[in-house]
Amino acid sequence: MRFGLERIRKLVSVLGMPQHRFVSIHVVGTNGKSSVAEMTAALLEAHGISAGAYLSPHDERWSERIQIGGAEISPAAFGLAVERVAQAVTTVDRTLDQGESVTQFEADTATAFVALAGAGVAAGVIEAGLGGRLDATNVLPSRVTVLTSIGLEHTEWLGETETEIAAEKLAVLRDHTRLVVGPVSEAVEDLARETARERHSELVAVRDLSPRVGLASPAPYQRRNFAVALAAAEGVVGSLDPERVADVAADLDLQGRMELVAGDPPLILDAAHNPAGALALAEAVPLAAAGRPVIACLAVLADKDAPGVVGALAPVLDGLVATEIRAEGLAIAGRPGARARVASELAAAAREAGLGWVGEEADPAAAIAVARSRAAELGGVVLVTGSHYLLRYATE
Repeated sequence: MRFGLERIRKLVSVLGMPQHRFVSIHVVGTNGKSSVAEMTAALLEAHGISAGAYLSPHDERWSERIQIGGAEISPAAFGLAVERVAQAVTTVDRTLDQGESVTQFEADTATAFVALAGAGVAAGVIEAGLGGRLDATNVLPSRVTVLTSIGLEHTEWLGETETEIAAEKLAVLRDHTRLVVGPVSEAVEDLARETARERHSELVAVRDLSPRVGLASPAPYQRRNFAVALAAAEGVVGSLDPERVADVAADLDLQGRMELVAGDPPLILDAAHNPAGALALAEAVPLAAAGRPVIACLAVLADKDAPGVVGALAPVLDGLVATEIRAEGLAIAGRPGARARVASELAAAAREAGLGWVGEEADPAAAIAVARSRAAELGGVVLVTGSHYLLRYATE
């Protein structure tokens, strides 16, 4: 991972600036980016605007990151886009200093731009990777910028305070456009307001969702995300049709975001991976569990605040099985070199947080089986969370 825009600018230039062939909505923030991006694309489609989305991370296939009309891009179309970008990467790498090369994420981002342009979408909703100012996605001529939320994550790169982190993300805002801001602190909203004023942009601060809209998800955090998506879509569509909005809300089923899987016991899958996300999940879990005991299966990457995640979830749990994610699984998902915290460390954090029943199982599939068994004994539900990369093991 190497920050900077020189390589991506050269790459999209060689490719003919594909990101200029559709209206773009740029989604930045700490939590909620993927949900808001998918929701916004769905709202655009419902209003007759063909839309695509670029999301991250993925589970098994890089093509999962690119959606056209609400569905994963076809293998053939993805292959063509990858081939074009691979040829362009070869050209760009020859112009770079010795030892420099286009990064994996830069190539992936360019592939998404090529794929969306090739599909002829009218609008592309683009989720940023890390930060904003120096993120590879920051070559968009965006009409709308969305700041979903701000939390203390990736502080080693983005800054140690919420306002420092927000400044890195708000740097993507273009002049004379719309800035949509989700629920943030007063200091961050003040910074957003000042940034919008400097860029002569319209600020829309979203604080609540009209109760007239009923989401399929019971999660309050998804209601907040949907409110942000509504404001983002309005920046392209204008006034939204209430019936179409209601239809989108009723049909939303976002993978890995408070995803309910029927069974005995039932599963709740959620990609919460930092304390803020875990707090939002803890608010939602009792609604989904409907009074039943909740046994969590948890894995957390080494660069995350594991005690913070465990502490946020502990009050709504009746037990926890700590596990790990294999390095090869992380490599397949685009995180070579990343590692997970060991199960014993997570288990210790769970006991310190006051949980009475705590298990350890390094193998993630086996850990989920243990959680299922315990939940079945109690007539409860299983919550699989702590990392997006753990969720795939729950449905294998």
